[in-house]
Amino acid sequence: MATCDVCGEYENLPYQCKRCGKTFCAEHRLPENHDCPGLAEWDDPGGVFDSGFDESVEGNDGGGARGGGGRTVRTGSAGGVIDRVKRRIDRETSTGGFVSFFRNNATYAILAAIWATFVAQLIVFWGISPTLHNTLFVLRPDALGNVWTVVTSVLSHSPVSLYHIIGNSVVILFFGPLVERAVGSKKFVAFFFASGIIAGLGHILFAIATSAPLAGILGASGAGFAILGVLTVWRPNMQVLLFFVIPMKIKYLTWGIALVSAVLVVRSLLAGGGGAAGGIAHLAHLIGFAIGLGFGKRNEGLARSAGGGGGVSMGSARGPRGPGGPGGRF
Repeated sequence: MATCDVCGEYENLPYQCKRCGKTFCAEHRLPENHDCPGLAEWDDPGGVFDSGFDESVEGNDGGGARGGGGRTVRTGSAGGVIDRVKRRIDRETSTGGFVSFFRNNATYAILAAIWATFVAQLIVFWGISPTLHNTLFVLRPDALGNVWTVVTSVLSHSPVSLYHIIGNSVVILFFGPLVERAVGSKKFVAFFFASGIIAGLGHILFAIATSAPLAGILGASGAGFAILGVLTVWRPNMQVLLFFVIPMKIKYLTWGIALVSAVLVVRSLLAGGGGAAGGIAHLAHLIGFAIGLGFGKRNEGLARSAGGGGGVSMGSARGPRGPGGPGGRF
């Protein structure tokens, strides 16, 4: 059963637009109802079926030729180049274009941003200076004036281990679209960054309040656990595959992880820590999970839209500690 690329509704008899290749329901099947890129060329001299080749073939001179209807057709001039560029921009920003793909699939845009940030981290950390890396990407309690790290830390991951970024990417990839489909792309992006920022700041402020050793923090786990928290409320019996092998209901998985994180947070506090253990900010996990539970409960009416299931590895393979120290990644 296909879903409409505009409204996300399931459609038993989907319509596939031959111009943009997208799939639509009966309500959005007409080009004008789904912002088809073909509409951008309807008034173009070349027509809807313009091949996109050099328009100079339409005239004998460099200034242009007059068509049968008295209309001037620009050929090899700068104006023709500008027209082609405009048409290309229209195509890529319309419903069926490249830019539109990310606009309507915020989960993939976030993942792309995470991996682009990771590449930048590697360049800075290994090629320039670990100190500069921490200044740009790590949320640190002793450098809260670096306000940009409130956001960049959510997209950043340990530059000395792939386990951190791969684990978070798997969670976001498999479960993010379910929440995004229900709440919409814009609201999902706001929810993702808000939960990640609050989880990171909550962990940092708690460490300061308890006089725990100051350590930086980075990672999207707070936002990832918020996504899992939402689905725990909306689809508690959804089947997932632990380590891609062991089937279980998502509510057992998420509450089990939350219980383990809570135990580790208590042990950390008793040892004089700030809610982190083994280089993982477990308190940030709990904060993100709590945000997700609250968001899911508040928006239970959207639960039906969060359809689907999945098999996803939720194991936490621990690699080397990140640059932030004992609480460096989450």
